[in-house]
Amino acid sequence: MTDAGTPSSQPSGAASPSGPPIGRMIALLALASFASASAFRICDPMLPQLAEEFGTTTGQAAHAVTIFAIAYGLLQFFFGPVGDRYGKFRTVAVATLLCAAGSAGVAMAPSMDVLLACRFLSGAAGAGIVPLSMAWIGDNVPYEQRQVTLARFLTGTITGMAAGQVLGGAFASTLGWRWGFVFLAAGYLCTGMLLLRGSRRLPVEATAGARTQFLAPMASVLRISWARLILSVAFLEGAVVFGVLSFVPAYLQHRFGVTPMAAGLLTGVYALGGLTYVVVARRLVPALGEAGLAASGGALLAVAFLLYWLGGDWGWSIAAGMLCGFGYYLLHSTLQAHATQMAPKVRGTAVALFACVLFLGQSAGVAAGGVVVDHLGMTWLFVAGVVGCPLVAGAFVTALRRRLKGCS
Repeated sequence: MTDAGTPSSQPSGAASPSGPPIGRMIALLALASFASASAFRICDPMLPQLAEEFGTTTGQAAHAVTIFAIAYGLLQFFFGPVGDRYGKFRTVAVATLLCAAGSAGVAMAPSMDVLLACRFLSGAAGAGIVPLSMAWIGDNVPYEQRQVTLARFLTGTITGMAAGQVLGGAFASTLGWRWGFVFLAAGYLCTGMLLLRGSRRLPVEATAGARTQFLAPMASVLRISWARLILSVAFLEGAVVFGVLSFVPAYLQHRFGVTPMAAGLLTGVYALGGLTYVVVARRLVPALGEAGLAASGGALLAVAFLLYWLGGDWGWSIAAGMLCGFGYYLLHSTLQAHATQMAPKVRGTAVALFACVLFLGQSAGVAAGGVVVDHLGMTWLFVAGVVGCPLVAGAFVTALRRRLKGCS
């Protein structure tokens, strides 16, 4: 696409033919996204244990999720332009190493305040991982191949989200929640070193070395009406989906009496649904088209939250998790593909803004969800998910069809 969002088959900054294989570099970026997604979701099954250890409510303990998302969203304003200047891949490598320090701090936190401060640091550093990885893929993969390539990259994010929930529950049930963050810090450290080594073999990106600007690139993205719509939908998607999903492990523990480890495993089947999307994406994308993918995603998410809500025992959560993961990535992958083409000349900034509003939406959803859980109960959260997901997807599909009709 051009800056106005017109499709283009050419990448804006393809890697040098003499550089390392692009598949290997995408695998390293997926490994970094695995660690980042694990950090985001690792607290979900720990919320009851955090509340007990620090003498607070489950809703208040959920601030450990919210603060990470807020930092992740806000620091996009920093990492987008920095990645455009110094090189996206190199910036991802440094950010991953900084995440190791933040996770180590959480593991040693003596109070909830210190824990939240270290979670903020982890989220702030993590802001430089997934969005700049997507932007780097956008620079090096033609648009017609990009949604399928992004689906492969999403393997890291999807499995990381599941691993975070499973590991969070496993450590909370066995060695203690702090050891989950020790494990996470070690994973970040190893991944960061691999990325740093790989970055030394890459050519300098075309935009690297230019004067760093923050407001001007963001303003250029926001002047595009289609970009503003994509960003608005991403915010609502994050708020509705994760405002519910973040509380599912605690819901399973409270309603069915399962252990934190079991709750993490049950919620982690979300990844199986996501991975199913990755496997079928090459055939599904041309078969359904972008509008069909998004509409189907919204409908499946509604069914998933309905199963969580009305299922008579914990077994229903397996089907719900599968549908939730599959439905989410039907919708989200379509938004991601458009995000990488909103403004190719400042792609790092554009994708960073996308991630910013997505995770600010998540933080707003989790914060609102915490209030609902503490005062009204989980039922009303599931109602919001059942109603909200089709509405968000429907609004995007309507706008997308109008846009495609206008371009024909």
